[in-house]
Amino acid sequence: MSLLEQQNTDKPPTVRKVLHIPAGQGRSVWLNGDVYSVKVGQDDSEGTLAVLEASVPPGGGPPLHDHRHEDEAFYLIEGELEIYADGETYRVRAGDFVFVPRGVIHGFKNTGLHTAKQLLLFTPGGFERFFLEAGKDAAPGQNIPPFDPADNPTAVTVGEKYGSYQA
Repeated sequence: MSLLEQQNTDKPPTVRKVLHIPAGQGRSVWLNGDVYSVKVGQDDSEGTLAVLEASVPPGGGPPLHDHRHEDEAFYLIEGELEIYADGETYRVRAGDFVFVPRGVIHGFKNTGLHTAKQLLLFTPGGFERFFLEAGKDAAPGQNIPPFDPADNPTAVTVGEKYGSYQA
C-alpha cells in the first residue's frame, strides 16, 4: 500500500452535502443599520466558508475593522458602495468583486441613493456567529432600524470575541 493510500484509509470519510438556500431564506439580523442573512455558515460547510447576503441602505455600512482569523470577500449584486481597505477607497458597482485578506483594516459605506445588495464571503467559516450574536433578529415587513450608537459597545465586545477589532 502506498503512503497516499494509507493516509486516505486513516482518515474518516467526509460527509458533505449539497446545499440549496432559496431566495429570502437564511436567518436574518439587523446590525449597524443593515440587514444580514446567513446563507451558509461553518456548520454547513465543515468550517470552510461563511456566506452572508447584506442589504445596505444609503449611508449604511459598518465602522472600520479587521478580521484576525478570516479573509473576507465582497461581491456587489446591486447598488454602489465605497469599500475602504488598506488605505485605499474603491468605488464598487454591481458585478464588482473585492478581496480583503485577514488583518487588513476595512469597511464599506453605501454612497448611493438606493439600497445596495452584496454577498460577503468569509474563509474559513465561523464569523457568521458575530452577526447572529451582535445583531437583532430581523422582523419581516419592518424597515431596518437606523444605526443606534448605543448598540455599538455590544458589537465591539462580540467582535473582539470573534477576532475582529474596530480601528
